[in-house]
Amino acid sequence: MRFLKKPVKLLHFSLILSGLNFLLFHFPFFRFVFDHLEYKSLNGFAIISSLVVLMIVANAFCFYLLLFVSRYVGKSLIILFFIASSLCVYFINTYGVIIDESMLGNVINTKYEEASSFFSLKLILYILLLGVIPSIYIIKAKIIKVPIKRFLVTTALTLLFMLVMVFVNASNWLWIDKNSKQLGGLAMPWAYTVNIPLFYIHKAQKNQKEILLPNATIEDSIKSVVVLVIGESARRQDFSLYGYPKNTNPYLSRTPNVYSYPAKSAATYTTAGVKSILEHKKSGKLYEILPNYLYRNKVGVIWRTTNWGEPPVHIKTYQKRKDLLPLCKGPDCSYDEILLAGLNAQILATHKNKVLVVLHTSTSHGPTYSKKYPPRFETFKPVCNSVELGDCSHQELINAYDNTIVYTDYILHRLIEDLKGLKQYRTAMIFVSDHGESLGENNLYMHGLPLSIAPKEQYEIPFVVWTSDSTKQLKPVQMVSQNYVFHSVLNFLDIQSPIYNSDLSIFK
Repeated sequence: MRFLKKPVKLLHFSLILSGLNFLLFHFPFFRFVFDHLEYKSLNGFAIISSLVVLMIVANAFCFYLLLFVSRYVGKSLIILFFIASSLCVYFINTYGVIIDESMLGNVINTKYEEASSFFSLKLILYILLLGVIPSIYIIKAKIIKVPIKRFLVTTALTLLFMLVMVFVNASNWLWIDKNSKQLGGLAMPWAYTVNIPLFYIHKAQKNQKEILLPNATIEDSIKSVVVLVIGESARRQDFSLYGYPKNTNPYLSRTPNVYSYPAKSAATYTTAGVKSILEHKKSGKLYEILPNYLYRNKVGVIWRTTNWGEPPVHIKTYQKRKDLLPLCKGPDCSYDEILLAGLNAQILATHKNKVLVVLHTSTSHGPTYSKKYPPRFETFKPVCNSVELGDCSHQELINAYDNTIVYTDYILHRLIEDLKGLKQYRTAMIFVSDHGESLGENNLYMHGLPLSIAPKEQYEIPFVVWTSDSTKQLKPVQMVSQNYVFHSVLNFLDIQSPIYNSDLSIFK
């Protein structure tokens, strides 16, 4: 308590906070550096030493500026940084994520139900030990004011020192630039203080009015329905349709006219993955997405979802779980089967010859895989029931995840059986996932790593197709992308459009 009551100079206080920030939050940062650098070499030692010095000085400089401008505001912001950094380090250590722009987009767009599934005692301990306890010292510390002249001299000398350090390490810029995304996503508090503004800047750019596509023409009056099922976190290697030794597809493997294509996702997180599935080509622009395009061109369109993260959908029939509850009865309504409730009747009620249905599921989203399926689908045991995925054995984690694939197989089977009942329609089902999932391989969990460094588990996805008859024959494509969905749907529904690309259709 005497230490807390003793006044401390502003510069010393800033250095103490920067030292605490370095010790508490930068183990993952330097673990990455040591793993990707020949640290025993002279050059490696120089890079590591420079990073340590620059990190401590840069953070101390920022804390110094904040506290000089306003003690109250400065302390409040630094406390917020410590608590936010403790949360970030928890997720980095527990799930192997990087706090880059896309990951922060996932966090910002996460719904309460999903966020609450991450709650654990370990998370509380991280916040208390790394965030709350240092904050008590920050609140209690008495800071000695610094004259403006000394402040200006200290600021100038610090800036000069950092510039010299940067130029001294000019020969190492290539290595730092090559690993900038990972380094930036592990440096606290820069990972979120820089990437959150970037996310909102880019979001504002994306939320511009969507670019309309050329008008389309419905070529015939043949009654046709396509149901696009957007999977969540379904990775290809755990589907027995693709050779997985465990029978995770007991229904689809016995269903005639089911075809499976190897596919890769365009991203490792939901918002970008779903956008890629719905757009006609890979682009950084907001083109009119598939449901909006078809709805504008007089096709019947239905969207049902238990998930989130899609681009803006401009159609009449957009339904969430709460909208579907009156149509569903029984305990399974708590799961993704609710998406099938009353679907056939709704398709018939459109009174359209051409219909697109989009079902956006959430079945394989972690970390609570064992809660994503009804108990009777717990085919593989024992399972992981903890949100601390690293606390479970690898086999328990795999078993829980594989059970979500078994349940997905059942949902798709039920959907196919329902579509068979639409005798007056030619029907098709396309199932494609938004991205894959890591389950402890290379000590990584879930998804969201930048695509350039993501392991194959996070981008190798299933692309499964069923058709009611052989009217539309499929091509023997070796590998497909998510953009195949847009053009395959146009083909199946016999819709003529100037932007149709036959090379990106699975149908002949």
